[in-house]
Amino acid sequence: MKSREKAAVFSDDERAAMKEYIVEKRRGPRKSADGESDLMEKIAAMPQPDRGMAEKIHAIIQVTAPELSPRTWYGMPAWAKDGNVVCFFQSGQKFKTRYATLGFSDQAKLDDGRMWPSAYAVTDLGPAEEKRIAALVKKAIG
Repeated sequence: MKSREKAAVFSDDERAAMKEYIVEKRRGPRKSADGESDLMEKIAAMPQPDRGMAEKIHAIIQVTAPELSPRTWYGMPAWAKDGNVVCFFQSGQKFKTRYATLGFSDQAKLDDGRMWPSAYAVTDLGPAEEKRIAALVKKAIG
C-alpha cells in the first residue's frame, strides 16, 4: 500500500466533531440559557436509547450539581464549571460504538491514588446507575 492510500487518520464522524468544536470556540462563552438550548438540541437529535439516557443524565446533573453550566463540547452534551468542561455524554451511535459514554475531563476531581477511571460505558440507566452518576458528579466538582 502506498502512503497516499493509507486510511484516513480521523473518521468522518471525528472530523465532524472537531468542526463542531471549532464553531463552539469561535462562538465563545454562552449564557446559561443558550448553553442549555444547545445541549437540549443535541440530545433531541440523538436516537433512542441514547437520547433517553442523555435526558436522565442531564436531569441528574441539574439536581446534583446546579452550579454546572450546560453546554456542548465537540458537539456533545457537556457540563462545565467556571467555563471548563467537567463531564460530557457521548452517544454510542454518534461514533458507532456499542455503548454510550459518560466521561469526565481532567477538571473533574475524581483522583483516587495513581490511577482512576475517567469514562464509563453506559448501556441503560436504572436507580443504581443514577445514584452512582450523582455520586460521581458530586465528587467531580469537589
